[in-house]
Amino acid sequence: MAKKADIGLIGLAVMGENLVLNMESKGFTVAVFNRTVSKVDDFIAGRGAGKNFIGCHSIEEFCANIERPRKVMMLVKAGQAVDDFIEKLIPHLEPGDVIIDGGNSHFPDTIRRAAYVESKGLLYIGTGVSGGEEGALLGPAMMPGGSPAAWPLVKNIFQSICAKT
Repeated sequence: MAKKADIGLIGLAVMGENLVLNMESKGFTVAVFNRTVSKVDDFIAGRGAGKNFIGCHSIEEFCANIERPRKVMMLVKAGQAVDDFIEKLIPHLEPGDVIIDGGNSHFPDTIRRAAYVESKGLLYIGTGVSGGEEGALLGPAMMPGGSPAAWPLVKNIFQSICAKT
């Protein structure tokens, strides 16, 4: 059986690509998905070639390729896109899995989403990812908040990829 990913990331714009390259460079296998599926293929054939990525063409395939408890990070435009992806993810996740919003969501939205996701038996983290494209690749500053039970599940990954002082 093929190795499953340590974490999955939705959103392969520049920040998403750089963040998954950072994760992979620290020894993590990453499942990747993008709404425009051709971006997944382009990434796997280009910057991700020969690296520990699992390119996925559907939400179902994406979730099936992440080790449990799943850690699913979204780097998508703040607002309705985040809510839409949460709704698409929930049917494919199990209690104890973590949804991470790495976009620039306003904190009241994060509070609302955390309560909603927790009501479904899942965990939620909203985290800023600061440092721009270079920071995402070389070590961002991340400010996670949300479900306290989620922290032990993401701590190793987050602390491995973040900037060190």
